[in-house]
Amino acid sequence: MSEDREQGQDGPREGARPSSAAARRERRASARSGSGSGPARTTESKGRPTPSRDGRQGRVSLFRKIGRFLREVVAELRKVIWPTRKALMTYTLVVLVFVSIMVAFVAGVDVLFAKGVGWLFGTG
Repeated sequence: MSEDREQGQDGPREGARPSSAAARRERRASARSGSGSGPARTTESKGRPTPSRDGRQGRVSLFRKIGRFLREVVAELRKVIWPTRKALMTYTLVVLVFVSIMVAFVAGVDVLFAKGVGWLFGTG
């Protein structure tokens, strides 16, 4: 019956495997032995080591390092998308409001704890 399903009315399906028990056992055995699955593992050497400096100068001066650093900083700053004036004003206002709320909260908690400690130890 399973052969009928694989073959269908037009003959065997393309790429269909035989469904006999012997074929299934063979597939399991080959999967267990590792034959035909994945690349073979070898312990060959990877070739000669890469030279560390390939024709470069031995040392680079401090001024050249600083100059390169500054050029890279300028190149990165050119990639930045700067906010518009309106967006900057909005962000500034949001930060100031948030900081004001947090300062009021911390001050309130501080006063509350001071009153609590005063009540607990009888100093206030």
